[in-house]
Amino acid sequence: MQRILPLIAAQAPPRLIGEPLSAFADEVTAALAVKPDSKLVVFPELHLFGDSYPDLQRTEALLDSAEPLGGPRVKELRELAADLGIWLVPGSVCERGPEGQLFNTQLVLSPDGELAGYYRKVFPWRPFEPYDPGDRFTTVDLAGIGRVGLNICYDAWFPEVSRQLAWMGAEVILNVVKTTTPDRRQELVLAKANAIVNQVFVVSVNCAGPTGKGMSLIVDPEGNTLAEAADDASVLLAADLDLAAVEHVRTHGTETLNRPWSQFRDGEAAVELPVYQGRINPVTWTPQSFNS
Repeated sequence: MQRILPLIAAQAPPRLIGEPLSAFADEVTAALAVKPDSKLVVFPELHLFGDSYPDLQRTEALLDSAEPLGGPRVKELRELAADLGIWLVPGSVCERGPEGQLFNTQLVLSPDGELAGYYRKVFPWRPFEPYDPGDRFTTVDLAGIGRVGLNICYDAWFPEVSRQLAWMGAEVILNVVKTTTPDRRQELVLAKANAIVNQVFVVSVNCAGPTGKGMSLIVDPEGNTLAEAADDASVLLAADLDLAAVEHVRTHGTETLNRPWSQFRDGEAAVELPVYQGRINPVTWTPQSFNS
């Protein structure tokens, strides 16, 4: 059975902190005009939190902009998603946590205007970023379509994050990025590697120049490139993801060969993982199902 997710990944420069949300609404509307059947629109990390042009990401500006998830900013974003009838990932936001923390938090807004899920970046880019780390991983079910996993920029450098999301049943990992440095080249390798070893789609959307290095990428579960930005220019990447491909690749193997999620045989001993003070247990080595 096909489960198609038509989406847009918007490689765009950050918008300025405090700018009326109507400008962002116009940006989303313009993107949908390019691919009107899109059910999901994804923007880069901290897309609404530029402090200059190009963006300098000043800590003071980010701190001053932070609001709780129940604040007016998220309320407006929820209303925007409902008005447009889409799943919307407006990048990530500066969230003021319940104990005064500063979180870099990825949002998923539903077509019904609900905050369907949020993820606080577990691996801030240290020592450069001021954020407090989150403490849990997040997947979100897109009703009738499939399950997406949330992932922010530097998280992609830690293979445990993508593996955990895949185990939680993510069929697509939404990696929102604000990379302004030359290591974007390595991030492209990581996007493909994380897709291949977990047999999931990866959508890695970076901000455009002059702030970001661009080079956004959409990868299928075998690591093939479905859409990509050649440089840092503003561009909309459009794709129709057939999420049934995840099950197909896991059943038949990458290049009809490799089936890492079917590695273990009944009764085999657990593989100890001393670095985690844990283990891979063959009994539980199975991704959760979207329909479970």
